[in-house]
Amino acid sequence: MPNFGWTEILLIIVVVLLLFGARKLPDLARAIGRSLSEFKKGRAEGDQPGEKPKDQ
Repeated sequence: MPNFGWTEILLIIVVVLLLFGARKLPDLARAIGRSLSEFKKGRAEGDQPGEKPKDQ
């Protein structure tokens, strides 16, 4: 995993601000958080023992 310094992190933040704008960032962060939450919930449900995977 690459090690990022403060200048790289600052550059990434500036690029994200330019791409999405300051008003869209809270909505973007909220959507990412919800997606991550749903992913974790689905993964936890799939990891439960005793259930067989469905054949498709």
